[in-house]
Amino acid sequence: MRFRGFVGCVAASSMLLGGCSSGSDSDPPSPTSPAGTAEARDPEHGEVDPADPALDEAVSEPVEDENYAYSGDPGVDALHYWLDLAWSPNSHTLEGVETLVFRATADAEQFQLDLGEPLSVSRLTIEGVASDFEEDGKNLVVASPVKADQRYVLEIHYAGTPEAVPAPTTRTDFESLGWQVTDSDQTWTMQEPYGAFTWYAVNDQPSDKALYDFTLSTTSPWVGVANGQLLSRTKSGGDTVTEWHLDEPAASYLVTVAFGDFTMTRARSASGVPMTYWTPKGDDAALRQVRAAGRLLDWTEQKLGPYPYSSLGILVVDAMSGMETQTMVTLGNNSYILSPAVILHEIVHQWYGDRVTPRDWRDLWMSEGMAMYLQAIWESEHGGAALVDATNQWAGLDQESRDESGPPAAYDPATFGESNVYYIPALMWDQLRKRIGDDLFWELVRAWPEDHDNGNASYDQITAWWSERTGEDLQPFFDEWLLGAKTPDLV
Repeated sequence: MRFRGFVGCVAASSMLLGGCSSGSDSDPPSPTSPAGTAEARDPEHGEVDPADPALDEAVSEPVEDENYAYSGDPGVDALHYWLDLAWSPNSHTLEGVETLVFRATADAEQFQLDLGEPLSVSRLTIEGVASDFEEDGKNLVVASPVKADQRYVLEIHYAGTPEAVPAPTTRTDFESLGWQVTDSDQTWTMQEPYGAFTWYAVNDQPSDKALYDFTLSTTSPWVGVANGQLLSRTKSGGDTVTEWHLDEPAASYLVTVAFGDFTMTRARSASGVPMTYWTPKGDDAALRQVRAAGRLLDWTEQKLGPYPYSSLGILVVDAMSGMETQTMVTLGNNSYILSPAVILHEIVHQWYGDRVTPRDWRDLWMSEGMAMYLQAIWESEHGGAALVDATNQWAGLDQESRDESGPPAAYDPATFGESNVYYIPALMWDQLRKRIGDDLFWELVRAWPEDHDNGNASYDQITAWWSERTGEDLQPFFDEWLLGAKTPDLV
């Protein structure tokens, strides 16, 4: 997510970059056979093979969150979600059939998922057998015993009018999380640090990554958009039905779904990454701005290595913020959020945040610090503030930020996503670059996501890794910057 505070801190370049190649077309790409789990599911009956080897990639070690322990259950390791969702704009009703393959992490007499209170479950089966369940607030408690390391298929039928939940922040660009409905009855979702549970039953904590497939239905000519690759787009009665496949694991906060009157425009980056832009119908200004994504991706690949996924999309919605939703970046429809600097920020997150995800929300700095640092470098190369001017300004704001919200890796949970987790760790990375030298620094910046592909990482893991790879004990350096109450001395 892009922090909107300190708008003048690093001036966005006025340069508008063009895509490398593109074509405007409302038709989808030719349908392709989905890999792995999508092939194992009978689309008519929703059957999934829990023994499918493709699910092994999504095995996680879920933890209880240090900051938001009320979200998620470490007893559940979600492997694959198949979400069949239908949005009725007139009634504001969401109908869902969810098929979840999960691994139990311990023996238990029951388990639970997060599901928003306004949504009501009408039917629930585990391994095809109806099970008792209880909806207690947002806790969907399933009264079925499970065995450690065994895999189960859970099917949930539910419906209702989803409601967003308050965000634990003092920021003004987002005040609620999860399912959002516009004045024209279109929808979109942003859910960092939680809120996916407002529209499906989920283990809503970042340490539990899973694979996803979506079948989305809504009234034509509107269309449903989600993460991954668009497999098909068809008409059924008066509805448009799209199928989407996300072929690498994602945390729940990185999932996006939107229903609205969108136009799809296809493009391709210089390195050959297929790209799509989903913009409000007739909004040529938004389309012109998001075409920058092709060249911004090219620049990021020069810094971080090949793009880690099979496609990249940009989805423009009626929001005030932007979110690095995996393979389908979600951006608010205003000139600031659609600026090249912010698009670049969210693209960097595909490596730092998406490919390697914090295990726990206290380590949000891992994602935001590197994205902020590369954004500042890009701006310095494209008509914005010189990097030294940006870092000097960050340094001047460091102590105030620590005092207001806490150190980056020990922030006040009521101040999620504020300046301390963006600018302080960005300044820290610049100090580390000066300490170990450019060549080694950029080598390791590229190596970290490669070494932890599709994984999660903790504070101890990343700090130990940097110490090992540099041959220098950097633990005191990281602790001072990320856990200290005072601004460290600068190089």
